[in-house]
Amino acid sequence: MRAFIDAKRRFLVHLRPEDIAEAIQDASAESALSTLVEWGNLRADPDTSRVTSVEEFYRARYLYQLTAEGEAAELALDAYDQALGRRGELQSVALEDIRVRAHGLLEQARLPAPDAAVVHNLLRELASLLENLAANASAFMGSLQRTIELQDINEEAFIAYKDRLIRYLERFVGDLQIKSADIAEALRQLDTLETDRLLQIAAAREAADVAPQAEEKTEQGPDAAFDAKLEEWRGRWSGVRSWFVGERSRPSQASLLRQHARASIPALLETVMLLQERRSGRSDRSADFRSLAVWFAEAPDDAAAHRLWRAAFGLTSTRHLTADSAYLDALEARSVPASTSWRDGPAVPISARLRTTGRYQRPGPMPPVSDRSTARLLLAEQLEAEHRQTEAARQRLATGTPTWLSDLRALDRQEFGLFLNLLADALSAGPLTSDGVRTVTSDGTLEIRLVPTCDGGIAKIHTPDGIFGGQDHLITITDLLSPWQTATSAGTLASHS
Repeated sequence: MRAFIDAKRRFLVHLRPEDIAEAIQDASAESALSTLVEWGNLRADPDTSRVTSVEEFYRARYLYQLTAEGEAAELALDAYDQALGRRGELQSVALEDIRVRAHGLLEQARLPAPDAAVVHNLLRELASLLENLAANASAFMGSLQRTIELQDINEEAFIAYKDRLIRYLERFVGDLQIKSADIAEALRQLDTLETDRLLQIAAAREAADVAPQAEEKTEQGPDAAFDAKLEEWRGRWSGVRSWFVGERSRPSQASLLRQHARASIPALLETVMLLQERRSGRSDRSADFRSLAVWFAEAPDDAAAHRLWRAAFGLTSTRHLTADSAYLDALEARSVPASTSWRDGPAVPISARLRTTGRYQRPGPMPPVSDRSTARLLLAEQLEAEHRQTEAARQRLATGTPTWLSDLRALDRQEFGLFLNLLADALSAGPLTSDGVRTVTSDGTLEIRLVPTCDGGIAKIHTPDGIFGGQDHLITITDLLSPWQTATSAGTLASHS
C-alpha cells in the first residue's frame, strides 16, 4: 500500500505486479495483491496491453489501482503516524506569510473588478497557512506543557537546551505581538469592503468544477453547489477572523496563544530551579512521594507494605498526649516495661469529646499559671556561661598567628570542639596542596589557613577525653571581626617564612 501511495505522488495510477515486486523487493507480491483486492483496498483490471497471442489473452494478467476506500485508509494511517510523531513548532514565518496574504486580499478588495484567480489562490493559501500554524502551535504548546511537568524528558537534556527554548519563545511572542496586530487591522478593513464578495468569487470558481453525482435523484444545478461552497468559505473566514480579531467577551486565539507562550517562560524557569534543587541534594517532596509509590507497588506482600508504611510515616500510638499521673501509676503497678509496644500495652480511654470535636478539656477550674522566672534566669546563666567559654576558645585559637598543631599541646572541651569545626572547614574547602588551603567559616567571622609541613612530623593534642593525633600542619586562624589581626597575621607569616 505504501508503494501505491508513493506511485500516486509520482502521478502513476496503475501498477503491475512486477512493479510492486521491484518496489518492495519481494518476488511473492501477487498473493498480497490478491488479498488487498479481496479487502477492497485495491482494484484489479485485466491487463490486455501486452497480449500478442490467444494463450496470453486467457492468462490472468492484471493492472492494480488504489480504490477510494484503500487510499482513504492509507492516508488516515499516515495522518495518524504524523500526529503521534509531531513535535510542533511556533511558526514566525507562517505569521509573515499570513500577513502578506491578508494585505493581498485587501488590495484585491479595493479593486472594482478583483482578479478571481488571485483572490481564490490567496484565500486558499491563507486558510492552509492558518490551519498549519494552529495545528503546529497546539502540538508545540502541548509538548511544552509536558516538558514543564517533566513528563518523558531527560533532565540533563532539558537543562542543556532550556536557554534556547526560552529565546525561541521570546522571539515568537515578539513576532506574534507585532504581526497579529497588523493582520487583525487588515481583516477589520476587509470587513468594511464587503469580504463576502471575495468569498463568492472563490466559491464560484470551486462550484464550477463540482462533478455531478450519479446517486442524486434530482438535478440540483450549479446554484446548490455554489451555495454549499459559499457556506464552507464563510465558515473558514469566520475561523480566520476569530483567530486574529478578538471581541470584548471572547479574546482572539492569537492573544490566547501569546498569553500561554508568555506564561510558559516563568514556568520553565521554575522547572529549572526545581531540577537544580534536586541536583543539589535538597528535598523534593513530590519526587519522594513518587519514589514511595513505586516502593509500595513493588512490595511483595501486605506485611511488607505495612512495614514500609510505618517506616515512612511513623504513625504510631499517641497515648503519651493523654497520659496522666493516674495512668502512669497504673503502668508502674502492673510492671509494664518501657520497651513494651503500644500494640501490646494497656489501653488508654479516650474522651468522647476528643473523638467528636478533636479537643479535650479536663473538668474543673483552670490550673494556676506557673512562675517560670527562676527557670528562665537559670537558662540565661547557662547561656552566658557557654558564651564566655566559646569566646575564650576563640581568643585562644584565633590569634592570627601561624601556629604548629604540635604547639597547641592541650585543649579543653570548648577549645577542642571549636578546633575540630575549623579543621573540618579547612579540609572540606578543597584538595590540600603544598601551598595549603584557605577558607572562611560559614558565618564569615573566622578565616583558616592550613599548610602541610611535609616533613613527616606528628602532632598530638591532649584533651579531657583523650589524645588527638595526626600529621603536623601550620595553621593560622584569624578573627575577621578584628581588622588589626589580619595585618598582624600577614606580617607574622612573612617573618616566619
